[in-house]
Amino acid sequence: MMRIGVLVSSRDGTPTALMERVRDLGFPTCEVVCWDADWLNDEVSDELKIACRASRVEITSIWTGLPGKSVWDIIDGPTTIGLVPPHTRELRMRVLKRSSDFARGLGVANISTHVGFIPESPSNPLYAGVIKALTDIAAHCETNGQGFLLETGQETPFTLLRTLEDVGADNLGVSFDGANLLAYGTGNPVDALDMIGAYVRVVHAKDAEYPTSGRSFGAEKPLGQGQVNYPALIAKLEALGYEGPLTIEREISGQQWVEDVKAGRIFLEGILASL
Repeated sequence: MMRIGVLVSSRDGTPTALMERVRDLGFPTCEVVCWDADWLNDEVSDELKIACRASRVEITSIWTGLPGKSVWDIIDGPTTIGLVPPHTRELRMRVLKRSSDFARGLGVANISTHVGFIPESPSNPLYAGVIKALTDIAAHCETNGQGFLLETGQETPFTLLRTLEDVGADNLGVSFDGANLLAYGTGNPVDALDMIGAYVRVVHAKDAEYPTSGRSFGAEKPLGQGQVNYPALIAKLEALGYEGPLTIEREISGQQWVEDVKAGRIFLEGILASL
């Protein structure tokens, strides 16, 4: 049975405060986003372990933000985001391995990140470097008994499928964000599952619209107010045998974040009850 969780960020409070927030909202699981590599230390790990036990919250993945300049748009994103740019690749690989070791200490099953705009053509000189980097990181995660998950959106589902096949690691999987596929204009979320559904380990429950400009992403929306067909998407996940979390993500802050997350849970609960 799919459980509904919520995505929280290390930027929003202490480890204890984050887990209390998840508990107070009534979620059994969460995914923790970490943008600061200095946060990945034993002191934070110990506090998180205590907070998870006290709040009875399970962390399903550590989403790892990568150091260096990242421009989150269509124009400069391909040369700055993830493991695709060669000039930041080694540093970012070290941070991902550090995140893996941090997650191991917590007993968390997965780490995940945006790999970047993986080249569509396997003959692109950058492609071989990305495959080598992913193979290396997946092997490190394997020694820690973890999955290494690639978040969808910046490449087409077909390119992601080929990438997963070319790496060939059993612990390499997908963090499925259907809203990203829409917002980046790279695919239809429901159809994408026909290609990469077997690799999905966690799901971000987020909504968005297709881009209306060739230079910017589509707009993020509260769950149920965008163009992701969630009844069809969840039904297909169910048919694929997916039993992982549906982790609500909302890219705003403040009280409106709380209200949208609560409304999102009601929206998802209604769909799950109809299966």
